Amino acid sequence: MSNTLNLGTDGNWATKKNSLLAYNSENGNFKPLPFNFTRATSATRVNKDGLIEVVTNNKPRIDFSNNANGALLLEPERTNSITHSNDFSQSIYGKINLTITANEGISPDGTQNANLLVPNAAIGVRYLTNSTGSNLKTNTVFLKKKELRYVKVGNSQSNVLVDLENGTISASSVSTNNFTIENYGSGWYRVSCHNTLDVNLQIQIFLGIDGSGSNIATNGTDGVYIYGFEIQNGSYPTSYIPTNGSAVTRSAETCNGAGDANTFNDSEGVLFADIAANSKGGGYKLISITDSISGNSFISIGMMNNTTELYKQIRFGGLNLFPNFTDKADQTSFNKIAIKYKSGDSSFYVNGFEIDSSSVTYTPSANMSEIKFSYFQDGDDFYGNTKQIQYFDTALNDTDLEELTSWKSFSEMARDLLYTIQ
Repeated sequence: MSNTLNLGTDGNWATKKNSLLAYNSENGNFKPLPFNFTRATSATRVNKDGLIEVVTNNKPRIDFSNNANGALLLEPERTNSITHSNDFSQSIYGKINLTITANEGISPDGTQNANLLVPNAAIGVRYLTNSTGSNLKTNTVFLKKKELRYVKVGNSQSNVLVDLENGTISASSVSTNNFTIENYGSGWYRVSCHNTLDVNLQIQIFLGIDGSGSNIATNGTDGVYIYGFEIQNGSYPTSYIPTNGSAVTRSAETCNGAGDANTFNDSEGVLFADIAANSKGGGYKLISITDSISGNSFISIGMMNNTTELYKQIRFGGLNLFPNFTDKADQTSFNKIAIKYKSGDSSFYVNGFEIDSSSVTYTPSANMSEIKFSYFQDGDDFYGNTKQIQYFDTALNDTDLEELTSWKSFSEMARDLLYTIQ
């Protein structure tokens, strides 16, 4: 068994402008097999200290959100159309029966630039709103409990009750929009709403409420911290895009070209990836080994364009060894996927189990010479998080494939599969 390409193995990452370092470590000798990387703009990530930080253009992002070993973060182009993402004194924000004070707390970026929202004392409707239309857009905002535990996020047609102590959301009205909540540490939560209603609705943050969502009297000094408002086109939230006076676009990322003809074995081998997509459905999200020329020979794994299935395909000389779908899966949780190709003995493993196999024979053709975060002919880019990629230039046996795609601890498995340990 020869492991001829590694990325992110044991949490080892190395980046520089326009490059992400994969490597061959056969016989204890390290040889570089870098990916070519592009992103024309800066972007943000969560660093090892759990803080949001800006990464310069054309430099890969290793994101440490809820993951001590980090993961490569790849995202499509998105624009934050809110022109002042953290300056709530601007007229684009309506303040109804509340006050807001800048620089009152430490924000998710580690500096004292969080704002404090304080509702008026009297019982009544008290809320912050943005005046930028949100027709079929995704709105996100960071919130943290100071003294007040509950807020409502949404609008009169659809909203949720947010518990900033436990980090949970629950329907406060008939919720026709898609709401999510993410824990950013230090008491901060990012609440997102995707507007599925085909109308122009503002997203509002209601304060001065209790655990049932009812308006209550407050003392006029207790409040909630707020940071980083964002409005993006698209059906799901991506990494935070700061703005200061105008809309800002983060460019799409590409990551391709690692390896050469000496890295890959045309006759047999295994491609392994530990990956989570950033959305369910919305297009194929693939990682491929290819000959880069004819497209006649390639191996691809990743996510289907529906919301529940993983993708696999082995093709040699125009012959497809596998149908390009598999059993149900949560595409946004981490899945450990391995595809073995060998004439007459190919198989597909997911999370420790053999899902499919093929006894189809084939004759290898055209040298495979690179691995890329896309389909063999580009397009269908993999957008999501990658903990690890490995390539083996021999076909592993069932025991090795089971071990490769399994977890080493119960807690790690539960976390990756989005379970809560009780």
